[in-house]
Amino acid sequence: MTMNVVAWLSPCTTISSPNKFSCCSAISCQAESSLTTTTATAIRPAVILPGLGNNTNDYEKLALILKGYGVPTAIAKVSRIDWLRNAAGLLDTNYWRGTLQPRPVLDWYLKRIDEAVSEAKELAQGGSGTLSLIGHSAGGWLARVYLQEFGSSDISLLLTLGTPHLPPPKGLPGVIDQTRGLLYYVEKNCAKAVYSPELRYVCIAGRYIQGSRFFDSSSTYSSEVMDGAEQPMSEVAAVSNTNAETETGSTFGTRFVGQGYKQVCGQADVWGDGVVPEVSAHLKGALNVTLEGVYHSPVGSDDATRPWYGSPAVVEQWIQHLLV
Repeated sequence: MTMNVVAWLSPCTTISSPNKFSCCSAISCQAESSLTTTTATAIRPAVILPGLGNNTNDYEKLALILKGYGVPTAIAKVSRIDWLRNAAGLLDTNYWRGTLQPRPVLDWYLKRIDEAVSEAKELAQGGSGTLSLIGHSAGGWLARVYLQEFGSSDISLLLTLGTPHLPPPKGLPGVIDQTRGLLYYVEKNCAKAVYSPELRYVCIAGRYIQGSRFFDSSSTYSSEVMDGAEQPMSEVAAVSNTNAETETGSTFGTRFVGQGYKQVCGQADVWGDGVVPEVSAHLKGALNVTLEGVYHSPVGSDDATRPWYGSPAVVEQWIQHLLV
């Protein structure tokens, strides 16, 4: 597996190495330093936030791996049936308008985050110090909502794993916002990503499979998005497509995956982790990392042939962000 780092405060050369960053900006210089500097303070506790449809048990192995690195870890208490609470949004007219907001539909999840944060504080020495939030999939953008609603004074790192941060482009045929406006709310109302000593945003994407379109078309990502969308194409989308490998053939599987990607970013023939496109999992202002061969979910993953973000060999490539 290789790891690519893209810092969006200045142009950056991609380095295919799991243990080194190119020092091409203030952000990446800090990242390189973090790999070689040992701090005298205790390691911050971490809070794992489950993704849509996942439950607490799906992340127990990841929590054990983190504890093996000396990171005390709490997991937000979520069961699969809890996600049915989101059906309450069907009674909100904003759902049908595509202007849904996190509250009150997701109050239950924000409460679980807050409870896990309190648990993690107890794991810290004397119950003091800051914490790391690790948001998987939807847990990553829900963490951003939490920071906006509850404040970030206790949080010094938000690390997201395969999180669809960006709302889909508007106006593209066949593209429906599956969050019914939630990601537009996050983009408009939540704080922009930063990478600073006080609060570091690290966004990790996986390149497991490239999707393909159901039908051949001469249209490109940029023309589709720029012609039909109300917002401009993100910088990360432009750069990632420049470096993407050329698809040599399509199958039913790649077409199926591609249709999923299209609902998230507006384009089918892009790389992603099998669920979330790489272009959607990065944020301008964050330290953006891409890991080769990484699958989206702990469900259906295999550490040897289909590793996910929480597999031991993959954790080894991002654990340094929790140890500084």
